[in-house]
Amino acid sequence: MFRSLSVVNYRIWFAGALVSNIGTWMQRTAQDWIVLTELTDYNATAVGITMALQLGPMLLLMPWSGLIADRFNRRKLLILTQTLMGLLALGLGILSVTDVVELWHVYLFAFGLGVVAAIDAPARQTFVSELVADDNLSNAVALNSASFHGARLIGPAAAGLLTVAVGAGWVFMINAVTFAATVFAMTLLRTHQLRRQPKAPRERGQLMAGFRYVRGRSDIVVVMIAVFLIGTFGLNFAIFTSTMATIEFGRGAAEFGLLSSIMAIGAVAGALLAARRSRARMRLVVLGSAMFGLACALSAIMPTYASFAISLVLVGLSSLTLMTTANAYVQTTTRPEMRGRVMALYMAIFVGGTPLGAPLVGWVADAFGPRWALGLAAISGLLAALVVLFWMVRYRRLRVHVHPFTAPRVRVAHAGDGREEAAALNHETATREIAIVEATAPR
Repeated sequence: MFRSLSVVNYRIWFAGALVSNIGTWMQRTAQDWIVLTELTDYNATAVGITMALQLGPMLLLMPWSGLIADRFNRRKLLILTQTLMGLLALGLGILSVTDVVELWHVYLFAFGLGVVAAIDAPARQTFVSELVADDNLSNAVALNSASFHGARLIGPAAAGLLTVAVGAGWVFMINAVTFAATVFAMTLLRTHQLRRQPKAPRERGQLMAGFRYVRGRSDIVVVMIAVFLIGTFGLNFAIFTSTMATIEFGRGAAEFGLLSSIMAIGAVAGALLAARRSRARMRLVVLGSAMFGLACALSAIMPTYASFAISLVLVGLSSLTLMTTANAYVQTTTRPEMRGRVMALYMAIFVGGTPLGAPLVGWVADAFGPRWALGLAAISGLLAALVVLFWMVRYRRLRVHVHPFTAPRVRVAHAGDGREEAAALNHETATREIAIVEATAPR
């Protein structure tokens, strides 16, 4: 489960990222809280707009951010982006501590963080491949998810307590300091032990090459469709937990922060279970999506704060099973020199769908109540599972054999790990390049 931690560089990266992730979750919680309770009169739509501004740049900058990750030194790029995000957190903290912050300030800083994060995300996702060997890549991706969501056990609860004790502004200031942990960790890495990946050439057409690659991989396309559905309508946890805590159950900042920490228990369990698996499989995308839909439906009907909090463990477990499996599947089955662009497209669809869905989910929570917003999340999970299941039946010839005296058996005609399609695509590309060389060679 923890085999990637045997690599020195990965241990250094993991430690720095964990500290930074705790600060990131603290800022997210405090930011959503001041928008909901201090800068507006419990307006869930405003929370949705804040999320949209912070995540929207992922859609706009995706083609360039992926190419940047494929072309430049990722370690130096991450030092730059982490430094800029720390400065932005510091700026918002100063405005909040001095009591001059307004809603449009939060919108502006959220957009600034979104722009930098759009450059940071594909570089950070693909940098893992330089830290560990290919056979440990799936494990490293899962441990990264465990780190990120393990920070939710500490960050939101700490943010809730600190917001009550000293105010949200100091939470932003603390987050600014935690970014320094990642920058310091990047300077400690043993650069001679990094596994340098092939870089994208400086030539025309490299932006579109990523789109063409994904278009030729139907397995990656269907994973991205599932991720888009759930990312757009299902992963709006800030809206769900804040409105359920305040509107439905009449609780305060500490109880709101506690909900995110409780959800993180299931999230960490899901990530660690994924780390035990040898490789990511498409069937787990189906299972994770269906589980997420059912867990959200269960949460929507919970009658008390305590029962709702317990149900969030299942939401966290199922969402991380889906997210970790989908991320690892796309990374491990993509050619190294294309990985940055493909992961940028994946992250744009996964995160960038939220700007489309967050305002709608916020409006549903305002107009019909938080429980209906959770119902929308449940529908997105079940629909995503059906989409991937249809693809497996149609293109992987999935069959379920039922015998009255034995357990049902699932049979897939192909292994389903994407390696066959990737190999076929590589062969087709190589053949086409050879044909071009032969056609243009001097006679």
